[in-house]
Amino acid sequence: MNDAQNLGVTGTQAMVATGHPLAAQAAQAMLLAGGSAIDAAIAADAVLGVVEPMATGIGGDLLAMLVPPSEAPISYNGTGRAPQALTAAMIDALPNQKIPERHPLSVTTPGVVQGWWDLHQRFGKRPWADLFADAITTARDGFAVAPVAAREWTLFQTVIAKDPASAALYRASQPPKAGDIFNNPALAQLLSEIAAQGPSAFYQGRIPQAAEQAMARHGGALAAIDFAAHSGMFCTPVSTAFRGTVVHECPPNTHGIAVLHALQALEGQPLQVDQPEDIVRMVQAMEVAMEFAQKTVADPAGNTVCTTVVDADGFAITLMSSVFKRFGSGFAVAEGGFVLQNRGHGFSQPGHINGPAPGKRPYHTVVPGAVTQNGQFRAVIGVVGGAMQPQGQVQLLCRMLANGEAPQAALDQPRWRLEGNRVLALEAGTPDAISTALRAAGYREPSGEGELGGRSDFGGAQCIVRLPDGRLCGASDLRKDGVALAVTVRS
Repeated sequence: MNDAQNLGVTGTQAMVATGHPLAAQAAQAMLLAGGSAIDAAIAADAVLGVVEPMATGIGGDLLAMLVPPSEAPISYNGTGRAPQALTAAMIDALPNQKIPERHPLSVTTPGVVQGWWDLHQRFGKRPWADLFADAITTARDGFAVAPVAAREWTLFQTVIAKDPASAALYRASQPPKAGDIFNNPALAQLLSEIAAQGPSAFYQGRIPQAAEQAMARHGGALAAIDFAAHSGMFCTPVSTAFRGTVVHECPPNTHGIAVLHALQALEGQPLQVDQPEDIVRMVQAMEVAMEFAQKTVADPAGNTVCTTVVDADGFAITLMSSVFKRFGSGFAVAEGGFVLQNRGHGFSQPGHINGPAPGKRPYHTVVPGAVTQNGQFRAVIGVVGGAMQPQGQVQLLCRMLANGEAPQAALDQPRWRLEGNRVLALEAGTPDAISTALRAAGYREPSGEGELGGRSDFGGAQCIVRLPDGRLCGASDLRKDGVALAVTVRS
């Protein structure tokens, strides 16, 4: 990685890369106070749920990839399950027996808060309550809405406008513009209760009851009993060798295996990212990998944000949380100041391995990743953007590991995105020779596919890399509002 001009932010002790400056500051404060990478990542994630409500929040899910110093990587799956009251008759009544994107039955149990707790219980150093101070202050006193968040707030105004609770909470009648101050006192109060009481403040009592009542009004199935039954789990990552390193991903029910499947196909092949024929080979490998994931990924038991942190002890984490589509289901729990996710849309039709069932986790797009080399941390990485997540990771890993590009330079390059059915979106700035080669290979341009109407989401990446000289290098995607910060925690 020798591109000094676009290397990224470098430091020698600790590093943070995340999607918003206020989240980065919260993580930095944790590290300066002696907190672990996990403490810092949780503090950042809590802030992100305040400042990017269209992407994440306590109504969503959490996954993480952890690389303890000199130990094997560990993954954490905090994804929620389908309601226990979901019935076959409910699914049969839907068009094509498929849960739509914005439907009451798309709501699954939130996993974020339990995920924070489980991670902190095992790896945290600072007191639990300290982790939420910045998020509580930001929600209570308000914050200036960032440019990318403001653009998405307006673009998805129709999602929040359909539910009176969401419309009031997120100002659907006049979405905040960049620089406008937005606050969320109900969320501040709930975060204060979580800080004082732990996850019971979210999974027991008034919040589950309020969520049940909210979904009952809309014909949903989520109930208080689903909150009480939720649990996350630590598990062994899936991995593959690539260019002298080992790439680690969370196992199913996420589609992290699509990253590994594509890298396995590309290992040993020429991968010059400026050569059209090599880009075509990458797209073809990714297409096969995504098809494989769609056919095989399911719960082994039946719009996203990303934070990467490395602390002074060398503990590294990629933590990602999400409410799935922008503003999730669009249905809010007014008493808690949050929107419920719509992960149930990830289920396939009945009869598929990923078919819906009570208490089952759906196919999940969130894939935090890590890279080790000779058993030591080399990188933590995540790319937000639904189906863009594995595709973005493969492109970035090929650039950094196979082509030696510097982290920030790799993040800044234009990307491609498979939308399915031989549809391939190309980001502005893609060289003409590459575009011509891909179109000649049979990949057509999008024409209104999906909720974005052809405005494809090319993701937002965060990564931290250990350079050969031992320094840390953090990079934050210019497509988002984020920042990378080097942190000096001791003199």
